[in-house]
Amino acid sequence: MPSIAGCSSSIMAVKSDDSRSNGETTPQKRRLRSNADLVMHESPISSPLKRKSPRRCVDSSPNTPTNGIEKLEKKCKSPVKKKLSKVFSEKPNWNPKDVKQVSAVKELLHVSTAPSSAVCREDEQKRVFDFCKACIEQEKAGSLYVCGCPGTGKSLSMEKVKQCLVDWAKEAGFQPPDVLTMNCSSLTKTSEIFNKVMEKNQPGKKVNGSTSPLKHLQNLYSQQPKSLGSKMMLIIADELDYLITKDCAVLYDLFMLTTFPFSRCILIGVANAIDLADRFLPRLKSLNCKPMVITFRAYSKDQILRILQERLMAVPHFVFHPQALELCARKVAAASGDMRKALCVCRSAIEILEAELRESTSILTSDKELSQQKTAPTCIITIENDIVRIDHMAVALSKAFRSPTVDTIQSLPQHQQMILCAAVKFFRGGKKDTTVGELNKSYMEICKSTIIPPVGILEFLSMCRVLADQGLLKLGQSRDVKLKRVTLKVDEADITFALQGVRVFRNCLQ
Repeated sequence: MPSIAGCSSSIMAVKSDDSRSNGETTPQKRRLRSNADLVMHESPISSPLKRKSPRRCVDSSPNTPTNGIEKLEKKCKSPVKKKLSKVFSEKPNWNPKDVKQVSAVKELLHVSTAPSSAVCREDEQKRVFDFCKACIEQEKAGSLYVCGCPGTGKSLSMEKVKQCLVDWAKEAGFQPPDVLTMNCSSLTKTSEIFNKVMEKNQPGKKVNGSTSPLKHLQNLYSQQPKSLGSKMMLIIADELDYLITKDCAVLYDLFMLTTFPFSRCILIGVANAIDLADRFLPRLKSLNCKPMVITFRAYSKDQILRILQERLMAVPHFVFHPQALELCARKVAAASGDMRKALCVCRSAIEILEAELRESTSILTSDKELSQQKTAPTCIITIENDIVRIDHMAVALSKAFRSPTVDTIQSLPQHQQMILCAAVKFFRGGKKDTTVGELNKSYMEICKSTIIPPVGILEFLSMCRVLADQGLLKLGQSRDVKLKRVTLKVDEADITFALQGVRVFRNCLQ
């Protein structure tokens, strides 16, 4: 950068000559410049201090062991934020026409590809790990319920915790627990889960026809084991809501296995519903054995961006423009916070770039045009054209989130949009339905916060009927207008995505 440096030095010389020629302003300028230098030297902001976050300070304490989940945290905490100039200079541009390079990037961004570390979930993993660790140290059974929105890293975190727990048990001198991981959606019958637990606990043992696997496990955990130091069993039941039946007997009996006096089970249930334990297992609370609940919140924009950058660090080429990744992270975080959706959008953006390059290649017919593209002035443009830009990402996001439902919501009158906004806010607490009267109260609150005059109850009911005719709401039957049941028939993410462009609704939905 010699030309820029020379230009800046000449500008400084002109400024210094002007300050010398003006005698009145010279002392003031010098005093201000000296004061600014003093402030810059004294202010801690001017010099970058290497501060540690509270989480790192805890991890670096002498009482914290260096095995188990701490190793996982250290792996996850790698720097991923880089300046654009450094990114351009450190990584060469990729060739989207190279089939091997494209397939490698797509494979890294596939949902089924498990990353080496579950980034941005260190706190949740540590809580689960500490719970299981305490159960093994005390040889005591326990139950844990992990919940959160889809695509928030629950299953991946459980896999990492399972590996770290087994490694920690070996290093600490404990017997590694027997691990049973299952997806409840694959069970033919809900009661089949007890067969799998019994087979893992006592492999090869056959049960009499008169005794069910559940009864056998209950008898087993009610008696003191014959051999001392028997292994603990870690049961990870993913998609736990598939065990919900009419009387919730299977779900209740599964959690009750951890309450028997000689039980060796550490049960971790994973599902999306936040209030599953409160709604379907109220008896556990009355027996003072309600499972501990750990909630995985939806990913924020910064977390989605960091996870995408972590995945792409394994690629030796520069694939995405940084602003394109940031756009993807912002839109997905605003709509749902689902990391799987962000990965699918990035793969779709690559396919859009491929289609664009195929179309441009067919247009280029003369060697003269090809030689012009190889010249120095247009080299930067070629590099920009070979990576996934913001326009590619915008088209991919539009394909992922755009639906007839979104178009319908965006074309609605303002008050009907406000009713849908009120429904989204009301149903975020886990409720499935409500009454017209309660929904009207939520609608009135939004009108009050936005200083928009509300409509009357009869007009409100009429607009609810219009929304029901369009398939957005479902209205029940009741003689009393205010007692009619209202259910949301579309995905909350579609409503959020459709209304996020309007500041009034964006503030209400946050």
